[in-house]
Amino acid sequence: MNKRLPTGLYALTPDSADDDWLAEAVAAAIRGGATAVQYRSKSVDAARRLRQASRLGEACRAGGALFIVNDSLELARAVGADGLHIGRDDGDPATVRAALGPQAILGVSCYDAFERALAMRGIADYCAFGSVFASAVKPAAVRAPLELFTRARGAGMHAVAIGGIDAGNAGQVAAAGAAAVAVITAVFGQAGNAAHTDASAIEANARRIVEAFGSGLQAAGAMSSTSTAR
Repeated sequence: MNKRLPTGLYALTPDSADDDWLAEAVAAAIRGGATAVQYRSKSVDAARRLRQASRLGEACRAGGALFIVNDSLELARAVGADGLHIGRDDGDPATVRAALGPQAILGVSCYDAFERALAMRGIADYCAFGSVFASAVKPAAVRAPLELFTRARGAGMHAVAIGGIDAGNAGQVAAAGAAAVAVITAVFGQAGNAAHTDASAIEANARRIVEAFGSGLQAAGAMSSTSTAR
C-alpha cells in the first residue's frame, strides 16, 4: 500500500496559545511549500489542544498538506488527522500501530539509532533522525550524523531529518538522503516572542527552505549521474 508521506518541508508547529495566529501561520507555511504539518503542543490545556488541532487540520486539508499529530493517539483520532508521530516515551510502536490502523501514517523518532529505525520497518511509515544540527528547541538533544540518511535511503527507508535545520543547511540534508526536513524555528520564528512572526515572513521562510532542499536533491542527482557515467 503506497501512502503519501511528508517530503521536502515538514513544518512542526511552535507552542502558542494564540489560536488565530497559529492557524494563519500554518496556512502560510503551506503556501510556502510545506507538504505536511505536525501539531506539537506542550504547554496548553487539553481543550485548547483539541481546538487548535481541529483548526490546523482544516487548514491542512484546505491547503492540500498532510496533518500529523505529535504524541497523542486520542487527539489524532478526535480530529481525523492523517497520522501520528511518536517518540521513545509515547508507547510501544507496534501497539500504537495496531490501535492507529494500517491506513494512517505513523512516524517514529529514532534519534541517532539506525538499529531502532531498522526495527521500525513494517511498523512505521517513516523514521526521524535528529538533532542533525544544534537545535534551539532541544539544545541538549543527541546529534545524528548525516550518514544516517544515506544508510536509511540505501535500506529503502523514508527518513525525516529534524533539529537545527534552516535554508542554509537543508540542501546538505537532502543531498545526504533525507526525504523531508522537519522544521520549527526557521519557519515560524523564535518561540516566546511577544510579537509573532507575520504570515508573509513565514511563507517566505518556508519557500527558502523548500528551494534549498530542492537544490540539494538536484545536486545529489547530478553527482549520482556523473558517478554512473564513469
